This record gives sequence, C-alpha cells and structure tokens, in this order.
Amino acid sequence: MSNSQTRSENGTSTVWQVIGRFVAAAVVLAITAFFTPGFSINNIWTLAMAAVVLTVIDYLVTKFTGLHASPFGKGFIGFALAAIILYVTQFFVAGYSISWIAAIIGALVYGVVDYFIPGNQQM
Repeated sequence: MSNSQTRSENGTSTVWQVIGRFVAAAVVLAITAFFTPGFSINNIWTLAMAAVVLTVIDYLVTKFTGLHASPFGKGFIGFALAAIILYVTQFFVAGYSISWIAAIIGALVYGVVDYFIPGNQQM
C-alpha cells in the first residue's frame, strides 16, 4: 500500500468520523431538547447549527482549559460546563432557546442520552 493511498484512506476516515460525531451530537441534542422543559429548537437547521456550535465551544473549552464538558465522568465541573455550554449556545444560534433551569436539567438529560448513544462525542 502506498503512502498516498494510506493518507487518502485516513483522510476519508477522519471525514467520516467528524460527520459521525456531528450526527451523534445532533441526535443527542434533539433528544435532550425534546425531554427538557424550557428548551426549544425551532427546526432541523437550527439543530444542525446548534450541534456545530456546541461541538466548537466544547472543543475550545477542552483545548484551552483541558476540561471536557461531560456531565458524567468529570464530576461537578463537567456537569456545570455542560450546562453553561448548553445555555451559552443560544447567544450564537437563532431559534435555539433555553433557560438556566432547563440548561441544568438539559445537562443531566444530555449526559444520560450521550451515555446510551454509541460513539465517542469528544473531538
């Protein structure tokens, strides 16, 4: 197998991994919004944009602080970060609305749903 062939396969694999993570994040977010009172996402495009924004914010927080916003596995800090990221996303995405209480409940729901959806959400 040549180097260019390996690189191409790895590049394709990486693209599919990113797409898979995005789809999984969107599904988890949609389920979370559905089960969380006070949390609404207007349409599929808002959901897609919110999934991108959540992923980018989570990536930036992880990159600069080393902390991952995971309601489970990282204790109170991860839970608080997840709630804050869910809340802050509304300032970047039109049609996405969430209250503080819903963000706290949503972080818990997001953690439970994320636990059951296969795949690693971390980037």
